[in-house]
Amino acid sequence: MKYMLLIHGASEKCTTDDWVAYGRALQDAGVYVGSAPLADDSLTTTVRVSDGGETVVTDGPFAEAHEVLGGYYIIDVPDLDAASDWAARCPGARFGGRMVVRPIVEFP
Repeated sequence: MKYMLLIHGASEKCTTDDWVAYGRALQDAGVYVGSAPLADDSLTTTVRVSDGGETVVTDGPFAEAHEVLGGYYIIDVPDLDAASDWAARCPGARFGGRMVVRPIVEFP
């Protein structure tokens, strides 16, 4: 089953070597599907459609967001336990960061 591991929070203390080693471990285990870091949240645009049908575009993330979404990994593992284990190994889970594990729905 495929899972998206969403990286939330500060991960500035992690080194490039930490991220490379994690990516290599995913690939070596044969569970890596894809990943990408996200650009700085100052470059974010938020789009919503009002109840009246008007499209509203604003700069920046949602005002309610307290944590920054920094990137994601998509992995293919047997179950949630395996996905959670990989999330715990991610550098993004360190130094006050957190990982959100979401199953991906695959349509026939």
